[in-house]
Amino acid sequence: MSDPHSDQLLSEVAALPGLPGVYRYFDAQGQLLYVGKARNLKKRVASYFQKNHDGTRIGHMVGKIARMETTVVRSEAEALLLENNLIKTLNPRFNILFRDDKSYPYLKITGTRDKPLARAPSPAQAFPRMAYYRGVVDRRHSYFGPYPSAWAVKESITLLQKVFRLRTCEDTVFANRTRPCLLYQIKRCSGPCVDLIDSEVYSQDVRDAERFLRGETQAVLDTLEQRMLAHAEKLEFEQAAELRNQITALSRVLHQQAVDNVSDKDVDVLAVKVQGGRACVNLAMIRGGRHLGDRPYFPAHVEDAAAIDHAISDEPPVEVDPAERVAVQVLEAFIAQHYLGVAMPHTLVTSHAVGKPLLDALTEQTGAKVNAVHQPREHRRIWLEMAQKNADIALARLLAEEGSQQARTRALADALHLPDDQLDTLRIECFDISHTAGESTQASCVVFEGHKMQNSQYRRYKIEGITPGDDYAAMRQVLLRRYGRIAEAMRADDAPPPDLTVPAEPDLAAHAEPNLTVQAEPVEAQAMEPTAESVAGPRMPDLVLIDGGKGQVSMAREVFEQLGLDLSLIVGVEKGEGRKVGLEELVFADGREKVYLGHDSAALMLVAQIRDEAHRFAITGMRAQRAKVRTGGSRIEDIPGVGPKKRARLLQRFGGVRGVASASVEDLCTVEGISAELADTIYRALH
Repeated sequence: MSDPHSDQLLSEVAALPGLPGVYRYFDAQGQLLYVGKARNLKKRVASYFQKNHDGTRIGHMVGKIARMETTVVRSEAEALLLENNLIKTLNPRFNILFRDDKSYPYLKITGTRDKPLARAPSPAQAFPRMAYYRGVVDRRHSYFGPYPSAWAVKESITLLQKVFRLRTCEDTVFANRTRPCLLYQIKRCSGPCVDLIDSEVYSQDVRDAERFLRGETQAVLDTLEQRMLAHAEKLEFEQAAELRNQITALSRVLHQQAVDNVSDKDVDVLAVKVQGGRACVNLAMIRGGRHLGDRPYFPAHVEDAAAIDHAISDEPPVEVDPAERVAVQVLEAFIAQHYLGVAMPHTLVTSHAVGKPLLDALTEQTGAKVNAVHQPREHRRIWLEMAQKNADIALARLLAEEGSQQARTRALADALHLPDDQLDTLRIECFDISHTAGESTQASCVVFEGHKMQNSQYRRYKIEGITPGDDYAAMRQVLLRRYGRIAEAMRADDAPPPDLTVPAEPDLAAHAEPNLTVQAEPVEAQAMEPTAESVAGPRMPDLVLIDGGKGQVSMAREVFEQLGLDLSLIVGVEKGEGRKVGLEELVFADGREKVYLGHDSAALMLVAQIRDEAHRFAITGMRAQRAKVRTGGSRIEDIPGVGPKKRARLLQRFGGVRGVASASVEDLCTVEGISAELADTIYRALH
């Protein structure tokens, strides 16, 4: 059998050095297939092309390789870090991939790291506040965490309110209080906004709260007891009673926290479960000796990556359960990707043994020794058992949900007579229009593919140039913008190749009505990482759902006829009698009779799920756009002479855009940096 690979590729493989490094394989379309690391690049890469991989997963991948890139590094640790950095950022098709939907939340205490000012601090600076925080770290503040969930942060804030009574109000609220709020009445705040506590005493409470969050619980109790006795000796019994109540509250909290252990300050507990071709890694976080909860992660491409790694492994064969081998591979992939470039605890408790090269790489990255404890004892064993149980439960739930979703997809395909041999690639796009009496009209497009919603491919479209409230014109515009380019590309594929060396840009405006404003790009593109759509461009779906009845479907039919697209793809979701859930009917653009699926139909459940997601996505975009228009958006920054710092001062002084707009010229002049001339300019711009 002839070799499918080019002579150039094979010569590049033969010329590789025997050094540590990272290699990347690409297909003919330039899509990244696989990223791997090697102690010896020449030996590892050559093994892909020298062995016979016919009929296997690795053979499927190797057959697609058209191009290769390599990077030589100094050590295996550097290769491991670079490999996982590339996997996380480039999303290769055949690697185990963990996706972080968002960053971890932290508990923030403001202003505690500020340098002392020459002038007296403002009241808000003198009394730091606690807050839930997610985002970029500011060195002026203290951050504690990360926490596995928003709930864990808010639970910790509630705990600190009970014990240390630190404020949580915004600085603008704090500066304008004339009497204590409800939190003071229920003993969750000490009332610094109206000077009910001295700044020195409040600062001591802040320091105690920080020590408690760092796990120095006994030291905090000792300090509180010493302060209580000191007040008692001075006959300051009211202050002593307050400290006694603090000690009681803290002791009660510690008694309730059965999973605490003050000997372990910061530890991450990792348990992995593999079953049914899927895997789950459950991460439990111990911070300051307190168990903050856990969070499950589900990697993609587990079976493909495990098969490839096993086929080209240069380790001596060992009799190991295949599921255990995959579990170790999944766990190491999670550790390498999750802790890449972020702060991490120095101790990991793991359900499976982790390789020394990975720990060496993490040690090199963090600058401190990282240990992984396998088969732990005492309280660590309890933590690991809890994490393992939660991993089992989370994976069982995922498999049940996926089975249910696949059954719904099959039911819909049967109901609409769609081919059932490629249900895994069935693609459905759904459109909805949202506005408030014609204001801030937005259209949404959501995507269902691979038996689940693909939120990285969702799009919002800002609708302009139509009569306000005209849903039919809005639907026409969004469909033209969504499928105009695809129709052009499909016609270009069918046409003979042009004589031009550079193809002409598709003229989308040719399909638009004169009164429509056609934008090539959507308002919001949420694709945070390379996807099939971002690499090869969007493709025609197998089904186009329209949230609406005959009118909306008729408009969609006109657009598809204009673009030369298949009318049988269009299906409208018409609300039933009384707009009751479960009575929806499907309306077709190609003349077929309406179909009622039944209120308990699995197919209708899937249609309703996709339709409701389109509605949610459209209405949240519309509300955000409407709020931006009504509050003036970023109009203040658009005023000449007003930059980000002056804008921040104005918003802080007047509590928001509306407050700035209602302020007089004299009021505006009281803000630092705002001259009389600039105040007059701001006033005129906002009126």
